[in-house]
Amino acid sequence: MTIIPKSLQQRLSFFVLLPVTVLLLGMGLTGFLYARNKLLDQWSEAIMLRLQHAAHEVDMRLDMPKMWLDLFHQIADKSNTTDIQDAIIAQLKGIYGVTRVQLKRSENPGNQTGLAQHSDEAMPHRFQSPPHHAMRMAQGGHDHQGIAVEISPTRFDTNQADQTISLITEIKDNKQQIICTVEVEMRLEYLVETLKTYGWWQTYKAFLVDSKGRILAATTSGSQHELGETGDPVELETLDAIKEKPLGIVFGSRHHTYEVSGFYRLQEAPWVLVMIAPSSEVLAPINTFRTYYLISGLTFILFIVLLIRSVTGRTVAAIKDVSRAAEKLAGGDFGQDLPVKSRDEVGELTASFNAMAHQLEERMRLKESLYLAMEVQQNLLPQQSIKFCGLDIAGKSLYCDDTGGDYYDFLQFPEMGRNRIGIAVGDVTGHGISAALLMATVRALLRSRITQPGTLSRIVSDVNRQLSMDTSLSGNFMTLFVMVLDCNTTEIQWVRAGHDATLIYNPLSDSFRELTGSGMALGVDDSWDYQEYKDAFCAGKEIILIGTDGIWEAENPQGERFGKDRLRQVIRRNHQSASGEIIEAVLSAVSDFRQKTTQADDITLVVVKS
Repeated sequence: MTIIPKSLQQRLSFFVLLPVTVLLLGMGLTGFLYARNKLLDQWSEAIMLRLQHAAHEVDMRLDMPKMWLDLFHQIADKSNTTDIQDAIIAQLKGIYGVTRVQLKRSENPGNQTGLAQHSDEAMPHRFQSPPHHAMRMAQGGHDHQGIAVEISPTRFDTNQADQTISLITEIKDNKQQIICTVEVEMRLEYLVETLKTYGWWQTYKAFLVDSKGRILAATTSGSQHELGETGDPVELETLDAIKEKPLGIVFGSRHHTYEVSGFYRLQEAPWVLVMIAPSSEVLAPINTFRTYYLISGLTFILFIVLLIRSVTGRTVAAIKDVSRAAEKLAGGDFGQDLPVKSRDEVGELTASFNAMAHQLEERMRLKESLYLAMEVQQNLLPQQSIKFCGLDIAGKSLYCDDTGGDYYDFLQFPEMGRNRIGIAVGDVTGHGISAALLMATVRALLRSRITQPGTLSRIVSDVNRQLSMDTSLSGNFMTLFVMVLDCNTTEIQWVRAGHDATLIYNPLSDSFRELTGSGMALGVDDSWDYQEYKDAFCAGKEIILIGTDGIWEAENPQGERFGKDRLRQVIRRNHQSASGEIIEAVLSAVSDFRQKTTQADDITLVVVKS
């Protein structure tokens, strides 16, 4: 299932806060692991130095008796050295930690060497232990033929409670026959007693073990004799590591580290110093570092996340304010300006919204004004078709904007005479408010002038002169076609002021004719004298159509114009219909022809039919 954040807050949380949090956590974890490993390396080095120092202490205590034994070897094959041998034995006995020195000569009477025939004392029963437990080592860098030094494993003195260790040297002849044996017995307590004085050694659990893991000495009392016999995983892993390398650090369980051990092999004996400590103590600095690191790291991450959340929250809040204000604005509630709280893009958005709201409010007011102007303009046009002396007269205007410049009017005034009616159709350049104002001006001028005496041409000339005073600077003008129908004489009088010719259709002969004539548009030349034209009208037989160029200049998506031929075909097909129905048929045909193309010009149409 795919999770798709919907709100801006969710998107910011998912695409900003979450990645930043993961990145910071990853960087923090990487830094912690690096620092922890460095601390572990430093701790390992410190432990190794301590173990090395402790091993050196043990090596130094073992080196002293071995040095005297080495001297004993050097004079073993010389004559008259009995006094020197006795002196060496005495020096060995005087070493602190040596409990006994035993010299045993061979009972072979054929043995004739420079060795003194002196026995210090009889060897006790414990020297009857099997010799295969002894381990041999090269002594002090000297290589005397037939001489070797042996260090026995740990043996308990039956007469003492302390553990002891014996250094045994055997002197052999050329036939590898033992001439004599020297044994130096030392207390193990003596070897490790200095280690117990160190505070760090007293805190941890430490052992002195041989290569097989047998415990020679320990800083803790107990009945444990071998490393790992209790099943402790740390001791077992340490025992395995001792067999592979001379020194190292062993951590406990790979998943839950409870203990840590370190070991170091002695130089003077085949023994290993082993230290085992609880991880809580050994890793205390690391654990403390981890605690402070996690607390500070999480605090820092939380601070960063909260900071980002605060900043994005203010941004989201500002956008929500704009959204709510937009909803109110859509309902017509403009309200007060939103406060601009920042200078960033959100602040610019808020300021732009306030400016848009003001402009929209102005546009709404203007639209209301336009709507009012449209109502006024529509009221200036005839509201319905009329019946006059058996004539059916209808007209209609369709504006491409709220207001337009097309104009038509039915003029019925007593001053015009009995059974006479005037029809005017005009088209102002452009459309919109300016065209509507000019149309209203022409309507007022024409209505006021037509009630005064004078011919139709004189009336139009006077209207042109008055209008030119207002349009001389603006350059606007208006085409106009004005005609007067006299039902008494069936005569038509008309003046054409730059307007398209009027069509007259005779259904009986299926023919069209036009009411033409010369004339300039109103408002262009104030001195122009318009001509009046006359023609007969066959009442009951002909259809008169006066329109504006918005009809035949309408274009379809291909750029083709509607044209007057299509207009004639519509009139021919609908000649039996009422004048209002003919108008609707023409408008419908124009709309179908235009298809989805927007109406580009105003359309006005007047039809007169008997």
